Amino acid sequence: MSKESKTQLPEFLRPYFWDVAFDKIDVTKYPQFVLKRVLDRGDTKAVLWAITLFDNNSIAELITTSRDLSAKTANFWADMLGIDKHKVPCLQKPYSRILFGPSS
Repeated sequence: MSKESKTQLPEFLRPYFWDVAFDKIDVTKYPQFVLKRVLDRGDTKAVLWAITLFDNNSIAELITTSRDLSAKTANFWADMLGIDKHKVPCLQKPYSRILFGPSS
């Protein structure tokens, strides 16, 4: 496999990266971005591709550090990898707004 094919995304992932220059995405430079996008929005084929490229530690790191994954994705991967859901930032209750004025 050529170096270019290792670092560029397969064509079937293009629909998940509609908002960026797909041909310029380098998996080795932006692994967390690619992994997050594929796990959060990808279909079965896309997720299977991701888990062949990224190990469980990479997925666990993403799940335990990212605040902007969907709750559905975070719950699934926390269950799959045995991660305590209290350690998953995007599953935590958001901070409460500080109210100002007569009701505070």
